[in-house]
Amino acid sequence: MQIKRSMERVPGGMMIIPLLLGASINTLFPGAAKSFGAFTGAWMTGAMPLLAVTFFCVGTTIDVRATPAILKKGGALLVSKIACGGAAGIIAAQFIPGGMIKEGFFAGLSVLAIMASMNDTNGGLYLALVSALGKREEVAALSIMSVESGPFITMSTLGITGLAVFPWQSFVGTILPLVVGVILRNLDRELRAFFGKIVPVMVPCFAFALGSGLNFTTIWKSGLIGILIGLGVVVVTGTALILADKATGGNGVAGIAAASTAGNAASVPLTIGEIDPSYAAAVPAATAIVSTSVIVTAITVPIVTAWWAKRVTKHTERQS
Repeated sequence: MQIKRSMERVPGGMMIIPLLLGASINTLFPGAAKSFGAFTGAWMTGAMPLLAVTFFCVGTTIDVRATPAILKKGGALLVSKIACGGAAGIIAAQFIPGGMIKEGFFAGLSVLAIMASMNDTNGGLYLALVSALGKREEVAALSIMSVESGPFITMSTLGITGLAVFPWQSFVGTILPLVVGVILRNLDRELRAFFGKIVPVMVPCFAFALGSGLNFTTIWKSGLIGILIGLGVVVVTGTALILADKATGGNGVAGIAAASTAGNAASVPLTIGEIDPSYAAAVPAATAIVSTSVIVTAITVPIVTAWWAKRVTKHTERQS
């Protein structure tokens, strides 16, 4: 049986399918985690420890000795993506009382869901697209953009924009696994090879744990909103990223290739909700919305990137 290959055919499948499996179990057997207990119950309710390990391993893939060109390109894309999330959060907060819409067509939509969807780029998708359509330094820029991984950027943006207040210990605790990973990787390159390859393995593991805290009622209600958010991520962040890419000598391909939502972004609402109880009510719907955005952007971004690359190529040929 080709289970892994079949899962990978689904956009974001290694994250989405385990998440849906966990949600299915929780919907049909809501007391399963408590009934089984032991390791099974710990896995179904243990998303946070799994995420801590994941972010540590992500840290071991980040090289602080990046060349100036890579730093310039990656930094421009990183800052642009974060700025889009922050601006969207500030604007949304003006129209969403209490940070979350509780009834009507947009029920479940929250400032948290919007920012989490925009703040983190799907690194695997970016790598695949830029490897085929971009330049060498644009591929390497992913090492800088990996800083987006996890909830720290969203926490920072929420704090800077005044949309939340977090104790400094929470900030340190959130980024510490990533920082430790970065330090160890740059002290010993062999640790990058050892821990870095674990990241893809951890994705379905924490996705199942996240899904075990959801049910299909929440996913169904948030599905259409997630589609709209996903399209918004492509349009809004894509526009900003194309401009940032061009400003650093690119042709826009790397910019639009980064206009996606990462699979691990689905873990951000849970982390934020654990630290700031005022966001706790928004966590289930926000997780479902971000998960849907992962799928939508995984389908849309390759199509738009290929179209943009073709457009750029034709324009270059006309000029020559």
